[in-house]
Amino acid sequence: MALFSGFPEGKAHLIPVPAQFFRDLLPQIDHLGELKLTLYVFWRLDRMESAFRYLRRNNFAADQDFMRGLSKLREEAERILDEALEKAVERGTLLKTRLNLETGEEILYFLNSPKGRAAVQAIERGDWRPLPDPEAPVELAMEAPNIFRLYEENIGPLTPMIAEALRDAEDTYPSSWINDAIRIAVENNARNWRYVVAILERWKQEGRDERKDRRDTEKDRRRYIEGEFSDYIKH
Repeated sequence: MALFSGFPEGKAHLIPVPAQFFRDLLPQIDHLGELKLTLYVFWRLDRMESAFRYLRRNNFAADQDFMRGLSKLREEAERILDEALEKAVERGTLLKTRLNLETGEEILYFLNSPKGRAAVQAIERGDWRPLPDPEAPVELAMEAPNIFRLYEENIGPLTPMIAEALRDAEDTYPSSWINDAIRIAVENNARNWRYVVAILERWKQEGRDERKDRRDTEKDRRRYIEGEFSDYIKH
């Protein structure tokens, strides 16, 4: 059994799970695959931005870490996935609907929520169908803080100029650098993007000793509070 290292310090993105899940659904679910699939649905739909959010079977099957969580044997994992989908639909957690497209039949799974029910009704009336947009793969192993979300949770609200600066930073610096620079800014009560950029530019110019920068010591804090970045700090 792999040992869980624990949840990290600082703010973390939380996945909204309705209280009704714990009151009405959890006591009834007796199939481990169905439980894992249901929780995965909450996580996966939270990462989507469209007004009507849905999943296809392939969205589950393509996530290797999720499938390995069902079974280490691929064939067995596929069987458990189909069982879990069937049970979630029978229980009413998920709504299953079929679309006849030029490319063949398409099966979509919606969460049984007001929006999910409205989408299924619209599909059955022929009033709505999904756009042919290729979806980028999303996997449990690829979970990482979205830079926009990271900024809003730790620095402040986004503006168009800040959003553009964040995109540039993603193209210029490793994501781990951005995460750590924001962490340092928060620890030093310097919640503004200019301060974060100053740290990133210094690391880029002078190199970075990650072991030293990760140590949470008073000396490290003074280096940023009293040094060249002090103008950016609100005392």
